[in-house]
Amino acid sequence: MGDVLNGLNAVLATIPSPDRGVWYLGPLPIRAYALCIIAGIIVAIWWGERRWVARGGIKGEVTDIAVWAVPFGLVGGRLYHVITDNQKYFGPGKDPLAALEIWNGGLGIWGAIALGAVGAWIGCRRKGIPLPAMADALAPGIVVAQAIGRLGNYFNQELYGGDTTLPWGLEIYRRVTPEGREDALAGVAIDHTPIQIVHPTFLYELLWNLGVALLIVWADKKFRLGHGRAFAVYVAGYTAGRFWIELMRTDEATLIFGQRVNVFVSAVVFIGAVGYFLIARSRGEREDVAALRGTDLTGEPAAEAPEEPKAEEPADTDDVKEDADDKKNSPESVKPE
Repeated sequence: MGDVLNGLNAVLATIPSPDRGVWYLGPLPIRAYALCIIAGIIVAIWWGERRWVARGGIKGEVTDIAVWAVPFGLVGGRLYHVITDNQKYFGPGKDPLAALEIWNGGLGIWGAIALGAVGAWIGCRRKGIPLPAMADALAPGIVVAQAIGRLGNYFNQELYGGDTTLPWGLEIYRRVTPEGREDALAGVAIDHTPIQIVHPTFLYELLWNLGVALLIVWADKKFRLGHGRAFAVYVAGYTAGRFWIELMRTDEATLIFGQRVNVFVSAVVFIGAVGYFLIARSRGEREDVAALRGTDLTGEPAAEAPEEPKAEEPADTDDVKEDADDKKNSPESVKPE
């Protein structure tokens, strides 16, 4: 048994990093980070579509909503990153235009979810679908998409923690451009001797996110969560993990009272998600999605328009003529001469 453990430790001595995060097809750069983001979006839409149809929705509606949610989410994610890490782009010696270079990494999940929800709300409104019902269908797919996106950080050699001697430590290599300039994103590792062995915090978050997805699926099936409660489980589960993982990260970040800003954001959002989950219990069991057509955005039945009074149908002309003849020949109609 000891030999097996020693052999396992030898295999897991360290985790090597990729030697690069960008490949070229002629002049066209193929970036691993972008491919991971795209793959995550595809998985989220595919799984969300299946869950929506299983709950009584119409096939294709999730894709229609994604047309609004995805671009809003990408913009929101980038805005949050640029705002909270503005020192990377603004100030002496910085290039403000680099804030637009989303392909080099840098998407804040808080901004992506917040502005993505605005896009989803617009799409749901156009379809007459309550947003909470759609959010419940999308919840596990979103967190799996985040897990896939974390693989992009692996290729970029970013978002890791401090030094470690644990058997799953991540090797960090020095990457250089063809001109000899050191560049962790665009460079290539020629020498695979690690310059540092660190906690792979991106991997911790990836595994945590997959666990949250399983939690959502289990809780949703067991308790028939509705009215946005499955989405609240996602938010609470994700932020609980992000809180302790954020404390381990050593990359540059904006600090508040000596702590990374996302530590505070995680705590606040977690409290909000738990509060919503408890409050939404009063709304009862899961919505019948098939019966949600014509409901307002809160899931309540839309007010019915008052019935217009029906116009009286004209009497048959033959009946009117017969009535007139009867009246003419009646005794009351005969006048004395």
